[in-house]
Amino acid sequence: MLPIVPIQQALLAWYGRQGRDLPWRHTRDPYAILVAEIMLQQTQVERVIPKYHAFLVAFPTFAALAAAPTEAVIRAWSGLGYNQRAVRLQAVARVVVAEHDGRMPATLAGLLALPGIGRYTAGALACFALGQAVATVDTNIRRVLVRVCIGELSAQAAACAKPAAALALAEAALPAEPDQAYAWNQALMDLGAMVCLARAPACDRCPLTAHCRTFAQLQARTLFPTGAELPALRVAEAPAGYATKPRVAKPSQPFKESNRYFRGRVVAALRAAPAGAALALDEIGPQLKPDYSAADADWLRTIVAGLARDGLAAWADAAQTRVTLPR
Repeated sequence: MLPIVPIQQALLAWYGRQGRDLPWRHTRDPYAILVAEIMLQQTQVERVIPKYHAFLVAFPTFAALAAAPTEAVIRAWSGLGYNQRAVRLQAVARVVVAEHDGRMPATLAGLLALPGIGRYTAGALACFALGQAVATVDTNIRRVLVRVCIGELSAQAAACAKPAAALALAEAALPAEPDQAYAWNQALMDLGAMVCLARAPACDRCPLTAHCRTFAQLQARTLFPTGAELPALRVAEAPAGYATKPRVAKPSQPFKESNRYFRGRVVAALRAAPAGAALALDEIGPQLKPDYSAADADWLRTIVAGLARDGLAAWADAAQTRVTLPR
């Protein structure tokens, strides 16, 4: 791996000038940061910001979220997608209240013991909320570190697809000064989100070009005349063979025919109903499929059963003909 100190200095200086001004970076409240991290897992920042503010108004603390009806939490999650995250977030709040006196666990191991909290989220909470010098790895962080420190054209790069190897790389790159860990992790995420993009990295705007092994590898492949001044480069313009593995198209089910799509439509129908109301399957069905008929009832019942198992719906009768949001 390259000498890391010059990379750290260049990236931290860039972050001081160009880092994103995000609302969850203005707080160290563990609860508020947890809400942001869960929302950001599969939703773009621009969509998260207004929902983040509204959610904290509705449920300002662990205790408020833990005590709320699950129906209200799912309704508040509208517009963010992946609704099970709302149920998981409330489950975390209930454990924090019941088992930790309403306080976030103060160790990485304690955070990992919370329901549904993986290593990335635990590391983010330890660093961003608790001020600990802990490495964490999301897609952006991994991509930046592999490109800069290892070289995406290197054989070793493929190994970092494994979570343990990616985490070891992030831990090795962590600044020695503990108080720089917060800015370092945020800077890596920002660079990956704004400059070092997956498909079209803007190397001409990157503060790490002089240190980047992938950039040097491309130069060595005679993209530039020897000794010439480096022109602005976008890796997207690199010749065939840049990617370490060829992209193979995988057959996929159209989203509007997928189980996840229909699950989301059922939850949306339940949200649109008055609070506490139950809907019959034959009321929900036509909202999912215009040609819905009685022959589709078992299919819809299976979808609702999955939602009920995941805490996103509840049967309102023993015959399983009416559905409601969980109370």
